Amino acid sequence: MEIQYYGANCIKVITKKATVVIDDNIKALGGSDVAKPTDIQLLTSRIADDPRKGTLIIDGPGEYEASNVSISGIAARAHVDETDMKNATIYKIVADNVRVAIIGHVYPDLTESQLESIGIVDVLIVPVGGHGFTLDTVGALKVIKQIEPKIIIPTQYAVKGLSYPVPAISLEESLKGLVMEPKETVSKLKLKASDLLTEQVQLVVLEKQK
Repeated sequence: MEIQYYGANCIKVITKKATVVIDDNIKALGGSDVAKPTDIQLLTSRIADDPRKGTLIIDGPGEYEASNVSISGIAARAHVDETDMKNATIYKIVADNVRVAIIGHVYPDLTESQLESIGIVDVLIVPVGGHGFTLDTVGALKVIKQIEPKIIIPTQYAVKGLSYPVPAISLEESLKGLVMEPKETVSKLKLKASDLLTEQVQLVVLEKQK
């Protein structure tokens, strides 16, 4: 499995059989489309820009299977939702013996039912941009402690070339708030199941793809 970052909350997960693109609203932010017509596309929020392209488009809770990729969508309260609303979706992707959870812009107090549905996670992709739109580092740490992943990848921090509707904190500021030193900063994170045998939690920063 290979994981790439495109800014905002846009992540590309490349498996042996498929490519999954999460939250591709990059063109609306000043960049270029990420998803291709043959990709599986996931949308974590119904209030996000909706590009609507891809072989399979998933925008809500449920269980899905395509091209040897298992996808679970878990209903969640969006960060800007009222208490009883659930306009966001947390996704868990299982492929190539690697388990990836994409949190999206959710309220950080996850329920026991949500945590049970998420289950064991190898890689946690979590926003840190704050400013009322998404999780800040305090909320991100709360989610990290609840899920206990092996690898953490931060998203939704300020990046050059993209203009967010709500400004986000810088990567440097988010790392201070997370109180973690990155294990590495890489252009692409390549993973296989044997890489995940460590018990130590690792923070990995992905460079924004051009």
